[in-house]
Amino acid sequence: MEQYIFYFFAAVTVLPAILILFTRNVLYCALMLLLSFLGVAALYALSGADFLSITQIVVYMGGILVLLLFGVMFTKTRENKGLYSGSSNFFGGIIASLTAFALLSYTIVQTVWQDVPWIADAANAGEIHNGSSIRIIGVNLMTDFILAFELIAVLLLVVLIGAAYVAGKDSKS
Repeated sequence: MEQYIFYFFAAVTVLPAILILFTRNVLYCALMLLLSFLGVAALYALSGADFLSITQIVVYMGGILVLLLFGVMFTKTRENKGLYSGSSNFFGGIIASLTAFALLSYTIVQTVWQDVPWIADAANAGEIHNGSSIRIIGVNLMTDFILAFELIAVLLLVVLIGAAYVAGKDSKS
């Protein structure tokens, strides 16, 4: 059953990424990117990397994608036409993607994972932790690192307000 769930979320990750190649509407590309990020987060959760899954959702889906959508919304278009991306080198992208896929696949297949030093050291020391790390990280953020956490939150808020102010300025002023 887990295998079918994995294949479903792998399809949710890869198919929208492929659809990005074929659409020229930037808003549709952003929505396909949202689906692809969601699939990656689900794959992280399925593999037991719960912190990475939540980070994927918060940082990429909640931050970067929203910033991209703000950029699309604040972009002025001519004559109420949609915002479209320019021409692309489709075949060059396909060749580059297949080359990268072949190199990564070769590397993954040829690597002996038990001999990787940091994996072997962790296995020998018994440091492999299969439980959730979110609780530990949350407690540390709210106790030992609360000042840094709050400063980063205020900094990000100021940056967001400044970006909205700059993007919303009237060009006639």
